[in-house]
Amino acid sequence: MKKLVLSFVLLLFVVNINTLKAQNEENTGHSAEKLAKQLANPVASLISVPLQNNFDFNLGAFNGFRYNVNLQPVIPISINEKWNLISRTILPFISQNDVTAIGTNQTGLGDTTQSIFFSPKEVKNGMVWGTGVVLTIPTATNNLGSKKWGAGPNLLILKLQGQWTYGALANHIWSYAGSGTNDISNTFFQPFLTYANKSGASFTIASENTQSWDSDTFSGFAGVYFSKVLKFGKQMMQLGGGPKIYYGNNPLNPEWGIRANIILLFPK
Repeated sequence: MKKLVLSFVLLLFVVNINTLKAQNEENTGHSAEKLAKQLANPVASLISVPLQNNFDFNLGAFNGFRYNVNLQPVIPISINEKWNLISRTILPFISQNDVTAIGTNQTGLGDTTQSIFFSPKEVKNGMVWGTGVVLTIPTATNNLGSKKWGAGPNLLILKLQGQWTYGALANHIWSYAGSGTNDISNTFFQPFLTYANKSGASFTIASENTQSWDSDTFSGFAGVYFSKVLKFGKQMMQLGGGPKIYYGNNPLNPEWGIRANIILLFPK
């Protein structure tokens, strides 16, 4: 399984590099640069459908493996001349083995996370912000979720400065219903820094951190990613990925992982 995963990731990067070399920068450079910058902004006016593939190794006491692909459609909606509403859905599909015990495996859906941001269209001094609500919907199967409904506030602040985009996303979710035995009170914090060049290539450093106040556990990881906006026929997309290193006191934390993204783009 691990050899298959690593072969897939290697193939992705080979395709990415070869396509990058063959790309005609004169014809697509400007639009690719704009799209790369928009992708670094979670509340940009860009419809996108990311397929985020996560391969995580050495989970927990049994050194398990987990593959998690997140379907994450992002849809901006113009409310009026001053405001946008951005819908961001994360629906995970999970396949894991040797996580709960040696020789076990689970495959199915995880819980859905639905974020709704309200963001002003006008950007002043490069500052962008959005605020709204985040919801947890118990769509998980095969005991891969919390069996809880949750909700809470969501906040994003970022700065656009030339080729750089940097900022942070934060939210907190409390459970309020559901059949699960454990309540949810989780704080999530995601700082990020992206440099996008004129060819549409981008380099990102980001971390994702979750503090569970009910179980007193902290889990997080830091990742370094390379991505490139490409055009296949008439379809614009971004391919990319990179390594992740985990930290925290969560006993189910992996030791390390790899993220590989395929993002379909639908610019207006």
